[in-house]
Amino acid sequence: MAAELTELEARLFEWLRQSDFHLTPWSTEDAAQVFEVEDDDVYEAIASLTKKVPERIQVFYKDGSLHIAVE
Repeated sequence: MAAELTELEARLFEWLRQSDFHLTPWSTEDAAQVFEVEDDDVYEAIASLTKKVPERIQVFYKDGSLHIAVE
C-alpha cells in the first residue's frame, strides 16, 4: 500500500475489501464491535485510509446512508 497502515487500518481495509458496503449501508457501531474498539477509532481509521490509500477506497453517502467501496 502507498503508506504504512496501522494494524487497525490494515485489518479494517481487508474487512472492507471483502465486504459489500458499497451495496449494503455501513454501520460504524457494528464495525466497532467486530474490531473491539470505540466508534471514534473506526471513524479515524476510515479517515486515515482515505488519505493513505485514496485510490483504493471510496466513501459516499447515498439514500440516507454511508457506503464504502474498496478495491
